[in-house]
Amino acid sequence: MARIADVRVYALKLPHDEAYLGRLDDGSDLTEDRGYVVRAPWRSLYSARFETLLVHVTADDGSEGWGEALAPVGPEVAGHAVAALLRPALLGTPAGAVRPAWHRLRDLMRERGHLTGHQADALAAVDIALWDLAGRRAGLSVAELLGGAFRTVQPAYVSGLPRDTDAERAKLAAEWAGRGAYRIKLHLGRGVDADLATVDAVLAADERLRVAVDAHWAYAPADAARLGRELQRRGRVLFLEAPLAPEDVEGHRDLQRRLDLPVAVGEALRNRYEFAHWLGRRALALAQPDAGRTGLTEALAIAELAAAHHVPVAPHHSTGLGVATAAGLHFAAAVADMPYFEYQPTTWQVASRVLRTPLAGGPDTGIPLPAGPGLGVEVDAEFVVRHAQEITG
Repeated sequence: MARIADVRVYALKLPHDEAYLGRLDDGSDLTEDRGYVVRAPWRSLYSARFETLLVHVTADDGSEGWGEALAPVGPEVAGHAVAALLRPALLGTPAGAVRPAWHRLRDLMRERGHLTGHQADALAAVDIALWDLAGRRAGLSVAELLGGAFRTVQPAYVSGLPRDTDAERAKLAAEWAGRGAYRIKLHLGRGVDADLATVDAVLAADERLRVAVDAHWAYAPADAARLGRELQRRGRVLFLEAPLAPEDVEGHRDLQRRLDLPVAVGEALRNRYEFAHWLGRRALALAQPDAGRTGLTEALAIAELAAAHHVPVAPHHSTGLGVATAAGLHFAAAVADMPYFEYQPTTWQVASRVLRTPLAGGPDTGIPLPAGPGLGVEVDAEFVVRHAQEITG
């Protein structure tokens, strides 16, 4: 029986000529390392680069697997959790025992409140690597290991129109529509009237377009309700994402009860217990787990909980690179009620820099599952070693 013989951890920070979701408020591109910034009106830190955590596991028979966490700022923090806490407990365990490993590693810090945050991100990267390893050893794709693919091509929507004015956003939306991509998510939260003006400009660009709105947790309940009612009245809106503070379960529940428009939540949640609370309270109508934050083991458990509440799953994906994207696609394929996958154009350009073969597909044609065993992608290990910081403990 093959056992885990080595675990290597890499914090990768890649510059790019365009930042995730566009420019800073001062109009400058995030092409240099300016540290971490808050991009008003959003409250979260953003990086000047595309940052991620990669984990490479090797079994004593030479087989290997790669995992990645969604760690857009400070990937070395979760990286130290892998190197110092998870790696020692993982060495020597059976290479194919993914779910037992998940439970054992989760319990290491469970009673200390570390089912979320950096410890959860660390575990997600390890879990994905173990699924990739198991698939490669079995000669099966991860989707097959998860029970089989409901579809081999995942429908997708465009996430973001990174332009400075509504006129420019409408022009870019029309370009996407001209390519056959008719679903676009707008990253807003800049005030109800400003958000509605952007929505109206984009919808006017092409009658085939449908939009979703990500409010980035920006609104108080009254403003979120007004925004939701106005979006619902327009009739070509897919969902309203993250309208209220991320811890406000009851506020989201009240808002969802007042709207026919689906309220979407998930990127801030890490595990089945959190999702169970939100789903049980009927506080969301579209679940958005991110495999880069939950791992594949937990993502599938979350999807089954969502199914039990008759809630579709549309996986979140923002800045994760090629490995996290592949993991998200295999997860999406294994979910029965999965309306669309998040396609972030700038991330997609950067994602394949860590791979030997670029990812295929897009929001116009759909995104095919990467072919081959495991995650179906080949990481360029030399590129990773050359550009990343290896974390040893």
